[in-house]
Amino acid sequence: MSERDGRVVVALDVGGTGMKCALIRPDGAVVHAERHPTGADRGAEAVVDTILAVADGLVGTARTAGLTPTALGIVVPGIVDQTRGVAVWSANIGFRNVPLRDLATDRLGLPTALGHDVRAGGLAEARLGAGRDAGHVLFVAIGTGIAAAHVVAGAAATGAHGAAGELGHILVRPGGPRCGCGRSGCLEAIASASAVARRYTALAAGTTGDADTTSDGGSAAGPTPGPTVVTAAEVADRAAAGEELATRVWREAVEALADGLATGQALYDVQTIVLGGGLAQAGPGLFDPLRTALRERLTFHREPRLVPAALGDEAGCLGAALLALDQLEDS
Repeated sequence: MSERDGRVVVALDVGGTGMKCALIRPDGAVVHAERHPTGADRGAEAVVDTILAVADGLVGTARTAGLTPTALGIVVPGIVDQTRGVAVWSANIGFRNVPLRDLATDRLGLPTALGHDVRAGGLAEARLGAGRDAGHVLFVAIGTGIAAAHVVAGAAATGAHGAAGELGHILVRPGGPRCGCGRSGCLEAIASASAVARRYTALAAGTTGDADTTSDGGSAAGPTPGPTVVTAAEVADRAAAGEELATRVWREAVEALADGLATGQALYDVQTIVLGGGLAQAGPGLFDPLRTALRERLTFHREPRLVPAALGDEAGCLGAALLALDQLEDS
């Protein structure tokens, strides 16, 4: 194996619960992968220490295997200033203006790129996954919340303040359920996986399901006695089986999501919309009615191709590697 063939990038996708980590070749091949708990409950400083220790360990693993680590890519949730390499804010991890890129560079001595987890996932899907044949891609991750990445010619827009892509906070139902951001009627308060589960459970219990929620989809008032919470996947299954309540909740979510995607298409005029995250795993039960609803909302706009994500939970790591490789090319 030549030194060129042995080059790898160290990639970390840091989430509120766990970190997905890998050594990735420049062609996108994953040669080693591992996972670690984030331990966000220990505080931001401890999380930073864990990130740096895991990255350092991966560098050692690469060198032991005869590979040459050339760069490090880290992606995190929240607001990220990619230009300065600063994790500005993250509710899930507790970051507040953490200069993570510089800390990593000082610790490992490798060129380091810091990015946003959803934008990195969108970048990977646009270059390597379901959107690879399109020059204009909107990647939408639907899980606990809803976030998006607009990728043009292989580059994801970050926005003036590192907050581009907050599709989940488009206002789709004025006066609707209260969102974790504090406003009522945001898309993710109705169409995220957590919102679907919460709405169904509340209606089944005879309540409104419109209580204020935190950013992780929990009730701001804390847990209350009631029926077992049903997941969004179970709601989708029950709707497919014809259950009336599940069908109602699912239809509300699909219609709200179609409104959000129609707004996104009006803004970005993309060729392909790639849906990822837990809700997208509903398959035809989501995509068939969603395509119909989206088509009904478009007038002069071109209808985008609507497809499921192809890379699964590897997308964030792959995107982190792509960011690091891009930085190497630009340096």
